[in-house]
Amino acid sequence: MNDTLSSEQKIRVLVAKPGLDGHDRGAKVVARMLRDAGFEVIYTGIRQTPQMIAEAALQEDVDVVGMSILSGAHLTLCPKVVELLRAQGQDDVVVVVGGIIPEEDITTLKAAGVHGVFGPGTSSEEYVGFIRSHVGVAA
Repeated sequence: MNDTLSSEQKIRVLVAKPGLDGHDRGAKVVARMLRDAGFEVIYTGIRQTPQMIAEAALQEDVDVVGMSILSGAHLTLCPKVVELLRAQGQDDVVVVVGGIIPEEDITTLKAAGVHGVFGPGTSSEEYVGFIRSHVGVAA
């Protein structure tokens, strides 16, 4: 993982669907939106375990892990992914979560290491801007 990205390097984003949730339309829309914004996107597909996501993040040398969760298992799966990323030395990977996340769970997710939580209706500008600012690349 690079400590800093040059203006010519693309931000690498892993988009994952953890758990048993098979609804991936939103994740695919986000992946395409990020690709259109100039990011390099790796989509893992559905039904990924936290271990599979962390391993893919390491193998793909990503800057961001974005998880889409609609199943309600976000308080279990997201902290586990963050824990695994940190255990393999990926402290600088930005972790974001999208999907149906109750407002009262956002503080818990952020305390567990999630950098941003995005619900339905989040604009592409907001999402892209958040990632660029947190990875350290100018818009």
